Order: sequence, then structure tokens, then C-alpha cells
Amino acid sequence: MRPASPRRRGRPDANASAQDSPSTPASPTSLDLYERASRDASSRVLALYSTSFGAGTRMLAPAMRRHIEAVYAMVRVADEIVDTYRGDDAGELLDAYEREVGAAMERGFSTDLVVHAFAVTARAVGITRAQVDPFFTSMRRDLDPVPHTQESFERYVFGSAEVVGEMCLAAFLNTGTGPRPLPETAVEGARRLGAAYQKVNFLRDLGVDDGELGRSYFPGVTARSLDQPTLERLVTDCRADMEAARACLPALPRRARVAVAATLAIYTRLLDRIAATPAQELVATRVRVPDPVKLGLAARSALTGGRA
Repeated sequence: MRPASPRRRGRPDANASAQDSPSTPASPTSLDLYERASRDASSRVLALYSTSFGAGTRMLAPAMRRHIEAVYAMVRVADEIVDTYRGDDAGELLDAYEREVGAAMERGFSTDLVVHAFAVTARAVGITRAQVDPFFTSMRRDLDPVPHTQESFERYVFGSAEVVGEMCLAAFLNTGTGPRPLPETAVEGARRLGAAYQKVNFLRDLGVDDGELGRSYFPGVTARSLDQPTLERLVTDCRADMEAARACLPALPRRARVAVAATLAIYTRLLDRIAATPAQELVATRVRVPDPVKLGLAARSALTGGRA
């Protein structure tokens, strides 16, 4: 008995029954199946790398959650190239990855599952090269050990975090509607949110970044030079970004508001712990929020509807 011929890739089967339901297994060559595999890959990346964002994304509607997972996974892979691989050809790998992301956004397909998921998301919610290009510029800066000036630090945070916040905002506001212009006030809040998370991470990881990666993000601040007044100044700056982001929560759909409020609560608790840690102790340890506390903060956000 001869096996059935495979369906042509990307074309419907003319003999398919009109009674087929969405639960019917997809053909091995269907684009739907490939996209499901790409979404699963992105979801797995987020689950393995971030319990904080994982707690927040679980509160989103499925379609919106898939878009946020796709954004997170794409930027995480770029981060891994510069932070984990660190080979002599890391720059070449990053360039190739950027080219593949850009090409996939144009054609709607990639052989890289994570890139494919991101491209589908970008086209669906209106993420453009205006956000993606600054991100890769900042990632490329991580390959350069030259210390930051205030100007270069601000450019770096814009590309590495603020535009990522803007990508997430597009997912929050444009899921189900297609690409639309984003309100300027909401964009500002999303950028400040991304900046806050990035700066808190810099504080938490200052010892590792300086000691293992040879990087000092905050201008003029190293693991050795960090003192209590400097730590207090940096914590105050992070709190200002968080407050600006919190003020824009009402612009988000309810479930997105709950999810963002949950991650804000987790990062606020992390920042509180950082602020309570002596400067030189901070650079010798990694402050964190225990997972049960994260879940409790996320549950409180759900109960309050994301209200402050």
C-alpha cells in the first residue's frame, strides 16, 4: 500500500473535509503547524529564562501572550550571543542574526523558529525596524568594552530596553486589530518601564557584569567604586522610571494592565531589596525575589485589576 502523498506546502488540500475542526491534526507540511512549533519554542525560552516575566505573561490572553513571548525570545537570543557565547566571531553571529530578523520581518518566514515567531508577531502588531534597529545597535555595543559616557549609556538603554518596551506595547494594544499608531503617552510609559527594568538588572548584576564580562554600564561606576551615596542615587533614578511607567497603566487593556502591574510589583520588590543591601555587599551577591513572593505579588495584581 502506497503512503499518501504529502500536501503541497502552504496550499490547502482540495480533498480536505469541510467538517474538519480546528482540533484536527495539521498536515506535516502546513504553515500552521510550523507557526505553532515556533510559538512553542519562544514560550519555552521565556519559561526557562525569566520567572518574573513568566508570572506576568500568564495573566495575558493567549494571543497577546504569544506575541510577548515572541518578543522576549528574539531579544534573549541576541543577548545570549553577546553575553553567553562571547566567541571571537560573536559580532559576525550577531550581524547574521540581525539580518535574518530583518529579512523574516519582510517575508514572514524564517528557518529559525524563534525568529519566525517574532516575524509573525512583528507583522501582526506593527513592530518595525524603527524598534528593531536600535535594539541591535545596543547589542553590538556590548561587544565593545569601552566604558559608557552618560550619552552612550542613554543611547544604550534606549536600544536595549526602551524600544523593547515599545514592542511589548504594540503587542498589548494591537493584538487582534492589526498595526495601528501607538499613543505617544503610552509609548513614553512603555519606554520608561523598559528603562526601569534594565537599570534594576544592571544594579542587581553589577558585580557579575564588571567581574566576568568586563562591562560597567553606569557611567563612572564599577563594582569596586560603588558606594552608598551612588547606590542611593541609582535607586532613586530607577524609582522615577517606575513611577512614570505606573502612571501609564490605565492606557492598557485590563489583562495587559494586570500583567504589567504584576511585573512592576516584582521589580519594585527587587529594587527594595537592592536598596536595603549595603553597596559592597550588593556587588558580591545576587539579590533576588523568591519565586513564592513573585507569585504572591502577581496574585495580588490580579485581585486588584492592576490598580496601584
